Order: sequence, then C-alpha cells, then structure tokens
Amino acid sequence: MRGLLVLAVLMLSVLLLAQEIPEIVIGWAPPDITGVFKTATDFFNKAAEEAKKHGIPVKVITKAPQSHTAFADQIKIIEDFIQRKVDVIAISPIEVEVVKPALKKAKEAGIPIIVVNLLEPIEGLDVDCYIGFDNTVAGMISAYAVIDYFGGPGVLGEGENLNVPPEAYLDLGFWQAIYSPPMIEKIKDKIKARGAIIEGIAGGFFSTARLRGFHAVIDQFPGIEIVTTLPADWNREKAIKVAEDILTAHPKGTLDFIWAASNEMGLGAMLTCERMGRTEVKIFTNDGTPESVQRIREGRIIAETWHGFPEWGWYGTKYAVMLALGLKDLVPQFVDIRPRTEWKGNADMFYPNTYLEPTDWEAIKAEYLKRQKK
Repeated sequence: MRGLLVLAVLMLSVLLLAQEIPEIVIGWAPPDITGVFKTATDFFNKAAEEAKKHGIPVKVITKAPQSHTAFADQIKIIEDFIQRKVDVIAISPIEVEVVKPALKKAKEAGIPIIVVNLLEPIEGLDVDCYIGFDNTVAGMISAYAVIDYFGGPGVLGEGENLNVPPEAYLDLGFWQAIYSPPMIEKIKDKIKARGAIIEGIAGGFFSTARLRGFHAVIDQFPGIEIVTTLPADWNREKAIKVAEDILTAHPKGTLDFIWAASNEMGLGAMLTCERMGRTEVKIFTNDGTPESVQRIREGRIIAETWHGFPEWGWYGTKYAVMLALGLKDLVPQFVDIRPRTEWKGNADMFYPNTYLEPTDWEAIKAEYLKRQKK
C-alpha cells in the first residue's frame, strides 16, 4: 500500500512539473517544403519530439509559399503567425528585404525571431538567433571543388591526391590552406575547363552571394571559362529546362561542368545530362539532402557544398524553446554551420547518420523552472 502511495505521489509530481512548462508553438516558414527544406522541417519536428519526451510540450506549425518566387505568400504566412500569437517564428526568407517589414511587426508583437540559411546580419532587424552559413563562403567552397576536380590538389580529380580522413572538415580553411597564393600562381595556368552556372533568383540576395563567392575563387584560374550563367529560381523543373538549353547551345566536347547553386537545380541538371547522353558534363552543387548525397555515392554528382539542413531544424527547435522560455541570454546570436565539401569519400558522414550535438532538454527545463521560482 505504501509503495502504491509513493508511486502516486511521484506521478502527481511529474504531472505538476509538466504543467509548469507551457506549450510552446513554433511557426516555421521555409520557402517550400520539398528537398532541402523538407530535411530541415523533418529535423524541426524530430527535435520537438525529443523535447516532448522530456516534458517540454512543443508544437511546430510549418507553412510555406507555393514557390520560391511567391514573395507575398511568405509575408502572409508571417502575418498569420503573428495573428496566431505563436511563441517564436523561425524563417528561411525567400528574399531578405521582402520579409523585413513583416518580421519587424513580429518583433513589435513580442515574438522572437530565428533566421536560418543566413549568417549575415539583416540590417535594421533585431534577430534573436541566426542559424546558417555565409553564402559567399559556400560559393567559394564549391569553386575549390571544381578546381580540385580539374587538376588541382585535393580529393576529387586527377591532380595531387591528398590523404584526407573522412571525418575531416573540408571547409574554407581546409581549401585555403591548400590553395595558398603561391600554389595558385604555380598551377593556375594548368587548370582548364569550360563550365556553365545555374543560379537561383537572378539578382536575389542568396544567389548573388553564392555567385560572388564562386567567382572570387574561379576567376583566379584563367583556364576556367564560364560560358553562361542562367537562373532557375532554385527549382528542379526549371533547372531541367535551363540545362537543356545549355547543353543544346554547347554540344559534346565544348562543356565540362555545370555548377548549380542549389541541389534541387543540380539534381535537375544531372537528370538532363543523363537523359541527353551528356554524362561527360560533371555536376557540382550546393545544399545537402539524403537524395543528393546518395547521388554523390553513385558518382552522378561529383561534389556538393553542405549547408546543414538537419542543423537548421535541430538547433532551430532547441533555441526556439529557449527563447520561448525566457532564456534568451543563453541563446547564441550566431550558429555557424561551417559549409564544407561533400564527396564520395565522406558521404556517410552526412547521411544517413548525420551527427548532431545532443540537446540537454533536462538542463533547459531545470533552468526555466529555477528562474520561475525566483
């Protein structure tokens, strides 16, 4: 009887403790819910489920526009989240300037904001946490992969092969240590290839930044010729058509690679090259999803620059919970994913077993309850 009484008291204590943690509603607004953003969404939800197991009730509401060019839709989604009085808004902006006024309204309503897919501070907007990467750096890393494949030192092509363990981070520091100014001067005239670029939204923030980074590296090699740059609005179907136009304009023997600034566009270019019998045109891209990493394993994509979509969702939920519970002083303003090269030799480090730092939900809960008692 005494044992049953003790058990009942313990259960009541657990229920009372759980009631002390309010339900937390996160409004997540990606540009779409396919491809890379499906991966991020999955990890927002996965982290929410982990929080629930520790007595922190979290609900993620995901709403996305119809396309990457439906700017007004994303504004309406933010306004809807404000009306719903969500606890935190997490967003990957289609375009930064377009959503700034709506996000300012959210802040005026007292709603914390997490921006993912970005590390560059948004001027004039008080963002509580950025989770992402420098888009210019990401473009630079993609360019180094191209140089590596077409004869430079590294891990991809026929140039000097470096013995690099799979767990090594092939980030900007890694590549710049190899391609020092003396090394570039030594090999720049030996690296030769003709390539095309498929960018995102022409003139848009993200596309412009990635192009800037790519050219900052590739333009140091006069033997690399970029024959054309065409937009595909981050869309796979549009990239299929753009790649058709590129391959038609540049027959066999006149084109060596396509760099697509996102993997949805890269996968579209890959499919077009295969359908048109143009597998001599090598595909390089950016982002990182289970699908694209598998294509790398198969040799159908040469390399990709990792942008950390699992990290967006995993840490996005963690820091949204902390902001909602009033723990802003413990939330970092910038979480750098550190973009890095994915290739056949390290693909398993990304999927299926993405390493993510475990979240100590019990410590978060304890800190919140401690502050509530003061």
